[in-house]
Amino acid sequence: MKAVLDASVFFSDVKPDGELYTTPSVCNELRDIRSKGNFEKLSAAGLRVVSPGSMSLDRVRAAAVTTRDSGVISDTDRELLALALDLEAILFTDDFAIQNVAIVLGVQTHSITQRKAKRVFWKYRCTGCGRYYDHDGECPVCGAAIKRKLK
Repeated sequence: MKAVLDASVFFSDVKPDGELYTTPSVCNELRDIRSKGNFEKLSAAGLRVVSPGSMSLDRVRAAAVTTRDSGVISDTDRELLALALDLEAILFTDDFAIQNVAIVLGVQTHSITQRKAKRVFWKYRCTGCGRYYDHDGECPVCGAAIKRKLK
């Protein structure tokens, strides 16, 4: 089994099996001794650090727009999803936004310490006048903040 690992794996005591992969940007997020030590242990056991392809990154960007998660997933999150697509691997993550986009992409996910996410549909609503939009930002009618909320 191929598995792509989010940074949260390295902060936990979970020991995934199989062919293990992660991205260079995840490595940059590992700053404390524990996560670096877990990274070193998994590297010694065969963990590979790989960058995803640009076509998969484009698919992830499009899927994040579809799920309306594009404003909350980071570049690292996009790379993890794209690598899981490239490798046809399971993605180990506790991030609900990543899991939401993964559902649309057909990428299997495995929760680490949290419950598994269900498909979420987001709406954007003005905090001032209550109008609905398809994006966050500032309301063109009243100028209040437009915030993301569950449908």
